[in-house]
Amino acid sequence: MAAALLTTDALAEKHRSTLDQALDTIRTRAYWSPHPEHPKAYGENGSLDAAAGLAAYTALLDGRFELDQPGTDGWTGGEVSPYGPALGVEYPHADIDVLLPAMRAGMGAWRDAGAETRALVCLEILARISARTHEFAHAVMHTSGQAFMMALQAGGPHAQDRGLEAVAYAYAEQTRTPGSADWAKPQGKRDPLKLSKEFTPVARGIALMIGCNTFPTWNGYPGLFASLATGNPVLVKPHPRAVLPLALTVRVAREVLAEAGFDPNMVALAAERPGEGIAKTLAVRPEIRIIDYTGSTAFGDWLETNARQAQVYTEKAGVNTVVVDSTDDYRGMLSNLAFSLSLYSGQMCTTPQNLLIPREGISTDAGAKSYDEVVADLAAAVGGLLGDDARANALLGALVNPDVKARLEAAAGLGEVALASREVVHPDFPDAVVRTPVIVKLDGSKPDTEAAYFSECFGPVSFAVAVDSTEDALDLLRRTVREKGAMTVGGYTTSAATERAIEEVCLEESAQLSLNLTGGVYVNQTAAFSDFHGSGGNPAANAALCDGAFVSSRFRVVEVRRHA
Repeated sequence: MAAALLTTDALAEKHRSTLDQALDTIRTRAYWSPHPEHPKAYGENGSLDAAAGLAAYTALLDGRFELDQPGTDGWTGGEVSPYGPALGVEYPHADIDVLLPAMRAGMGAWRDAGAETRALVCLEILARISARTHEFAHAVMHTSGQAFMMALQAGGPHAQDRGLEAVAYAYAEQTRTPGSADWAKPQGKRDPLKLSKEFTPVARGIALMIGCNTFPTWNGYPGLFASLATGNPVLVKPHPRAVLPLALTVRVAREVLAEAGFDPNMVALAAERPGEGIAKTLAVRPEIRIIDYTGSTAFGDWLETNARQAQVYTEKAGVNTVVVDSTDDYRGMLSNLAFSLSLYSGQMCTTPQNLLIPREGISTDAGAKSYDEVVADLAAAVGGLLGDDARANALLGALVNPDVKARLEAAAGLGEVALASREVVHPDFPDAVVRTPVIVKLDGSKPDTEAAYFSECFGPVSFAVAVDSTEDALDLLRRTVREKGAMTVGGYTTSAATERAIEEVCLEESAQLSLNLTGGVYVNQTAAFSDFHGSGGNPAANAALCDGAFVSSRFRVVEVRRHA
């Protein structure tokens, strides 16, 4: 173990109160975040302000991203921003047969450091990432297509919160069992049997974190920090279109580990050559004992079936549904749904896709509204929200890849178009592909329409599905969640009985539910420390971000007994 520049005492003085607050907040589920959301909050205490963050990002472009990893056998890259420019960054390509043994070498010292030290080192990593939030924001923006403000918030403080949340859960689970115990069993007149016992959390092995294109940090940090905090080395395999944010994360983690006296190879990067597809190869390596994955259902199912040697955590695709029965705030409902459908061009695993609306219409505070009126009014709300191009660009961002554009264009042929998508020109990035959402009307009673709405259509596509009644909507909701999964469910109703019926479906099918949202909270947003992202109980995901189950199987407790 190298001489530490960052001592445990120094780390505790700096971060122990933050860890304690995180531990308290996962119990109370209250609002809390140590990471500021506002761009102007950065620029003091060593953090980069907006200009410095942009300069730091720009300095990364068109060059080699050095990491000093073992087994580097070449360089690879090829990221192109959804806004148009090529990033020109080259990353080290690893010989896995060299890198994996090197990653295992530091496990003993990392294990012996104990749960608290591991947690504090992880918090130092997160603190340094936080100080570079503006730099990370540009990296996220130009790999995911998120608009800058969303990239800063979701890719920065919200992602950092999710990482900290995972550290808190990891610490809580590891310290649930005491480190030692004196054991005595009475034997009547004879002397009692006495043993001293020691209990040590022991890591499973190397964790493989397979990154996604849309939210590389937000979806990546929970698994990364849950594994590292429980003693596992982490091999980060980014999506080939979104390497830079996770490469920056790996670089920061390696620097902190080294300064704290640990082997920096506890965290490493596995960038792939174009078309190499190394995720499948890595996933079945015997050294890989944990896998975290966000992405398509097809590959998630493949991992769960084939990576038998590993504990696999997946977040896959689902069909998110909103049941519209009635509302006492019609304008608020339309505004809330319009924002939810528009944010990041619907490229979120939590964005609503199917809006189930009784064909006879709904009751509202603005009077009875027919199905056609509800859909037309929602289309008008989306159109009004995105009518100004500057606002549209700030909300929509850019389409992350050509597949999303193709799905958007094909959706218009699936039914009657209630709201046509339009092209938006970005003033700063003329090559960006920016499109407003499409809303398509479908008749839920016609079997030939089911193929359209009964599978995920990822992107800015929503289906207004006419159903015979609210009861039919609930039946379709239940079948959708059970067979296809859902990350989110929404409901609008003024009826206590209907509200309870929607709740019952979601409780039985393990789907996270938001009811009657009409203000500044949206169905596709979740807050770290308070909201669970996914449930692990339906086909959309086999894990929740974040709960005890997400971390507890990343380690095992090994006991050593001795006669006292």
